[in-house]
Amino acid sequence: MDWFSDSFSAAQQWLFEAAVQPAMFALGMGNLLEDGYDATAWFMVGVIQVVILLALIGPLQRWRPVEPVTDRATIRTDVLYTLIHRLGLFRIALFFTLDPWFDEAFGALRTAGYGTFHLDQLWPGVSDHAVVSLLIYLVVFDFVAYWTHRGQHQVEWWWRLHSLHHAQRQMTMWSDNRNHLIDDILVDTIVVLVAQLIGVQPGQFVAIVAFTQLSESFQHANVRIWFGRIGERLWVSPRFHRLHHSIGIGHETVKAERTVLGGHNFGVLLPWWDVLFGTANFEQRYDPTGIRDQVEANRDYGKGFWSQQWIGLKRLFGKA
Repeated sequence: MDWFSDSFSAAQQWLFEAAVQPAMFALGMGNLLEDGYDATAWFMVGVIQVVILLALIGPLQRWRPVEPVTDRATIRTDVLYTLIHRLGLFRIALFFTLDPWFDEAFGALRTAGYGTFHLDQLWPGVSDHAVVSLLIYLVVFDFVAYWTHRGQHQVEWWWRLHSLHHAQRQMTMWSDNRNHLIDDILVDTIVVLVAQLIGVQPGQFVAIVAFTQLSESFQHANVRIWFGRIGERLWVSPRFHRLHHSIGIGHETVKAERTVLGGHNFGVLLPWWDVLFGTANFEQRYDPTGIRDQVEANRDYGKGFWSQQWIGLKRLFGKA
């Protein structure tokens, strides 16, 4: 682990000094060098993720696909979403818009005497060990992600945004980041707030986000893979998550003979929360993906990036 961390830091330093730092000085952004250094790390992590997608998950899709590829245009749009998010472009946009507000708010709290709670200090000598603290933070973030994800499905106005993610009929390893940007901003805001409140270190935060994103890419892959009776209950598999994207059962729940917003399998990494809170479905099935009104009412969710964003915005205000 140390050799990888050292190699990554050396590469980050080289890329920053060779390309990022000169560009920032040329653009008159010399006062933001520390942030530029952090952005270099996010970019490198994104490149590593894309390489893993192409080298490992891509061949799995060709080896054991759930369905044949019939719509490459919609996949190309998903690739664009992935590159925007994984290579740091979305994060840079947040840096210039929301980050200053976060910094000011948390700075004011610290000035008022409200310090950050460090979760890894609960059991000195044990919970502050690098691997142990990473696992603790991973579980905490996943618990928050489960409830955030349920909110995206069960809060009607939030579903109007999140439904774009579920409107993909040709789900692949590129589909994870397909989402409305406003929805992404809401989710990232929650993640940042939690990270600040529990005191996760920046390096650990990057590792947690990168690991989670890779797992989510695999979950969305067009692969006929499940982890077995026990494994399915330990980690979210492509089969488990595909059911969450299935037409009907993935985003609907029947209550008192009435179909309402809901669904099954909201877990992001760990299916434990679905088991604990009664939303798990472990049926070994690989249904078509999408949203019921796409099939029954031919509702338009957009084809390209900009049309999807615009229609999603209109849908939020009940205009589409």
